[in-house]
Amino acid sequence: MAGNDRKAGLKHGALALAAVCAAACAATPAIPAPRQPLIGVRTAPVITINGLRFKDLNRNGRLDRYEDWRLAAPIRAADLVSQMTPEEKAAAMLHGTAPQAGGSFSGARVYDQAAAKALIGKGLNSLITRLAGDPAELADQNNQLQAIAEMSRLGIPLTISTDPRNHFQATAGASEAAGQFSQWPETLGLAAIGDPAVTRRMADTARREYRAVGIHMALSPVADLATEPRWPRVTGTFGEDVIQVSRQAGAYVAGFQGGTAGVRPDGVVAVVKHWAGYGAAKDGWDSHNAYGRYASLSEAGLKTHMDAFKGAFAARVSGVMPTYSILQGAMLDGKPVEQVGAGYSRQMLQEQLRERYGFKGFVISDWGITNDCPEVCLNGATRPGPPVIGMPWGVENLSQADRVAKAVNAGVDQIGGADDPAPLIEAIRAGKISPARIDLAVSRILTAKFQLGLFEDPYVDQDAARAIVGSKAFQAAADEAQRKSLVLLQNKNKVLPLKRGTKVFAQGALADAARAAGLTVASSQAEADVVLLRMSTPFTLLHPNHFFGQRQHEGDLDFKAGNPQFEALKSASGKPVVAVVSLDRPAVLTNVAPLAAGLVADFGVSDAALMDVLTGKARPGGKLPFELPSSMEAVRAQAPEKPRDSARPLFPYGFGLRY
Repeated sequence: MAGNDRKAGLKHGALALAAVCAAACAATPAIPAPRQPLIGVRTAPVITINGLRFKDLNRNGRLDRYEDWRLAAPIRAADLVSQMTPEEKAAAMLHGTAPQAGGSFSGARVYDQAAAKALIGKGLNSLITRLAGDPAELADQNNQLQAIAEMSRLGIPLTISTDPRNHFQATAGASEAAGQFSQWPETLGLAAIGDPAVTRRMADTARREYRAVGIHMALSPVADLATEPRWPRVTGTFGEDVIQVSRQAGAYVAGFQGGTAGVRPDGVVAVVKHWAGYGAAKDGWDSHNAYGRYASLSEAGLKTHMDAFKGAFAARVSGVMPTYSILQGAMLDGKPVEQVGAGYSRQMLQEQLRERYGFKGFVISDWGITNDCPEVCLNGATRPGPPVIGMPWGVENLSQADRVAKAVNAGVDQIGGADDPAPLIEAIRAGKISPARIDLAVSRILTAKFQLGLFEDPYVDQDAARAIVGSKAFQAAADEAQRKSLVLLQNKNKVLPLKRGTKVFAQGALADAARAAGLTVASSQAEADVVLLRMSTPFTLLHPNHFFGQRQHEGDLDFKAGNPQFEALKSASGKPVVAVVSLDRPAVLTNVAPLAAGLVADFGVSDAALMDVLTGKARPGGKLPFELPSSMEAVRAQAPEKPRDSARPLFPYGFGLRY
């Protein structure tokens, strides 16, 4: 942090930032009638002026504008950017991973403190957490990271992010296990309920839980349209209808950010993703993987997939994450879309996202887009050592410095999954990115931190975290949503609801739940009046040597002979069967429906909540958020970009019976 570098940063601030923040500074005056916020501090001095307390984060003995909580966020951000060195700016444009013992997906409960100090020492101040465990422990671990950040030269607090962690499914790189957080149906289940107010309540609940443990950014919602049934990421979407997805995404953003006027100080920054067309995955493969890097869209199809984001934009979402996918064959305004991932596309980020759709916040790339993807990554070859993860689709032959420059010049403000500032510093020093563009990006990133109040108090109360996260009231609301999300597809001879005392054959935890619900659990199918089965959408492990491919559900959606679930269903012939099928993708139930008297679709539900519905204590209220195809032939023949276009679906979009 040499003096000459500081002077260079100040010069850039005087010249470039004048254009960046002039309008915001003019339109956003200092906040009148100051009200003292809570000041959370570990090592930084505190300055008192006229009875008001401020943190002296840079320890210079005076109150800088960025330290003055009475000023508006854009003004504070502009001042801080003007004091940063080029190296500090480059580090702020990276969103790394908070290191934990055993690696990023180890399930550890503590951070690797030495590695965290080294990472924050480089200047990084945005990190994703993958920690699980007790809420108080998580709060304490995040407090420890913030204490390290407070000791940095400028005292910039950390923004700590997470993938969704309030649902049932946990997949590396997409979602975290709920643990002690309140557990709601998947977003597909929220779409099945069809009430944006429920979605907003879920997001508001998660907001409170996140902030209680020191998490400030939700890398969600997913506003992609689930138009390709085989796509592994269907489970994280709001389904395939553009109007429904837009409304639900808007409600989700409003719940997390604390309203529709931008993120509040007690809110959580929402990052809507993946702009745009990700759900039109070619052949159903996912673009985390080299073999799935293409999406197939026409110009009209791409426009529809973009429109699904309108609700999030109307709710003033803070962040946008572009898709990994190369939009194969797509056109925009009559021009071919450059065949690169959307994080490298000026057409997608500047011309469409900012100019056409009017987005004002920050753009954060998906994880690993500037990393190399060598042979082991491209072809899934096995080798010893840690996995090699990179998604530089369309720019594989560029250097990392050139990839970073292309992404930033296209419109990316922060590189996700990166923790080495060297390529960005190299690009800056080579003049491949202008100082004004760097300052604009850093200003957008810091503005969100100021809006969240992190410069005043980034610390959380461990006891409060334990009381808030997964509270009885929160879980009761989540259980109610689980019950409402169930979709009744079939009810032959009114087998449902089950009457109290009915003899049922069920296995595992479902048997315990049935007994608790007042049913009699038989020891064999022969003794039972009704057989209860829990099933799930079929999948096949088709890419076992690819890091993400081995964790994702791929392949056919139909129940074939030899499938253990299907064989269990067939073995129950002669007894009425109630089959509950968990739909993380649209299953083909053509072989299942004739064998089941009762057929229920779930999108994440506990055994207890399920039994409430099966016994009539509650009633199913959900409607399908996507159609269920009649065959794999119909799936393969439909267009990946189009909703509701398979031939003769077994159950159409929006289908759902009632008792």
